[in-house]
Amino acid sequence: MTHDAVPAPGHALWDYQPITAAPGPVWPGGRRLAVYVAIGLEEYRFGAGQTEDIVPGVAAPDLVNTSWRDYGNRVGAFRLLERLERNGIPPTVLLNTALYDTAPELIATARRAGAEFVGHGVSNSDSLAAMSAADEAGYLRAVAARIEAEEGSAPGGWSSPWLTHTPSTLDNLAAAGYRYLLDLRLDDRPVPLATGSGPLLALPYALEVNDSTTVVGRAASATEFADMVVDEFDELLERSEEQPLVMSVVVHSFISGAPFRLRALDRALRHLSAHRDRVWFTQPRAIAAHLAAQRTDQRTDQQAGAVAVPARGGVA
Repeated sequence: MTHDAVPAPGHALWDYQPITAAPGPVWPGGRRLAVYVAIGLEEYRFGAGQTEDIVPGVAAPDLVNTSWRDYGNRVGAFRLLERLERNGIPPTVLLNTALYDTAPELIATARRAGAEFVGHGVSNSDSLAAMSAADEAGYLRAVAARIEAEEGSAPGGWSSPWLTHTPSTLDNLAAAGYRYLLDLRLDDRPVPLATGSGPLLALPYALEVNDSTTVVGRAASATEFADMVVDEFDELLERSEEQPLVMSVVVHSFISGAPFRLRALDRALRHLSAHRDRVWFTQPRAIAAHLAAQRTDQRTDQQAGAVAVPARGGVA
């Protein structure tokens, strides 16, 4: 039986390749498991668009859920960044660019912590789903331009508000200069996506080891979520002996930044960091850069190994 990639049934967005296929490159330092932790730093328009609520059905004006979400940008995010630093884990920030205007001190703190800023829309009240192809393309470019203006370089990564997409999203992302997408969990390894505008990589993104879908969406307790983080890590660390893998944890400032959830999450992070001799705690940009360097090295080796055929009567 061969393990060559074949088109996935029903769509042509990515090829099918089983986990039993040939392993990819080892991570830096010979480590087998790469782990990144993403913090959603989000801004919502008051009284308009989509919202994430902890208390459902509050009549307008909804001060209750607004205050809960704003706690994340005033308190929770600072404490999450502190906990990651304490555990030696570099932060990845899923950034709504409106925060440059509404919470500049938070952005400055994340920047000092060495955060990678991943494009996450202007506001989390937005959704790509209702946009035309042209409007979506302009929106993606505007987010990248704002981050580049503030940080000095454009973001390499994108994560959609509400994980929404249009038929044009992958093409528009590649055309706008994004190199990797943090929205999909189709594998425990990075997977190339098919676009008509250039290369785009899907980096494993936690859809369940994610406090939004699990704590808010499924009412998991703080302890249950922390146990999920630990169990995911232990299983992938064991499996990474077979081949290099990627693990992600996704948290939000107003959810896991709450004191009782933060305490439980910190126990999980300490468990992860105790294995740093075997784990590469990193950011999406470093994963993508490592893979790109490996591809370059492979092409160089292939070229160096090519045998020149001498012309008749000539010298090779």
